[in-house]
Amino acid sequence: MSQELTVPVPRLTVITLGVSDIRASIAFYDALGFSRRLKVTGEAVAFYDTGGPVLALYPWDQLAADAALPDQPRPTTFRGVTLAWNCRAREEVDAVLAFAVDKGAALLKAPHKTHYGGYSGYFTDPDGHPWEVVVAPGIEVGEDRRVHLAE
Repeated sequence: MSQELTVPVPRLTVITLGVSDIRASIAFYDALGFSRRLKVTGEAVAFYDTGGPVLALYPWDQLAADAALPDQPRPTTFRGVTLAWNCRAREEVDAVLAFAVDKGAALLKAPHKTHYGGYSGYFTDPDGHPWEVVVAPGIEVGEDRRVHLAE
């Protein structure tokens, strides 16, 4: 007789980025204004409060080993993943992109009107992880910094 499995509650809790230079990445994300937590981890791993899932930074080679994946070759092309920084208005998109570039990000794509009625641009962090900075119809950012999706 087989026992029926209980369906777990789905949740996305942490996004971990593999980084080449943990010190430089910590300095970059600190400069962007994300609030670092659990600083007791030192430079072994860094955790940031984002208002939603936690953002973690971990040395690239150690993250690959932990996931049982090869460390080399490291991708130099699109990895199939982007991070997003949703905004409340177009002016905020412009300000966030300018701020990120001032803090060491590379501008990947200038802000522009999107085909779906939004407004976005892209930057990359020091390890080339792409971030979309966007305001989009049906997606609102609350005072709690959380994204609220229209029905």
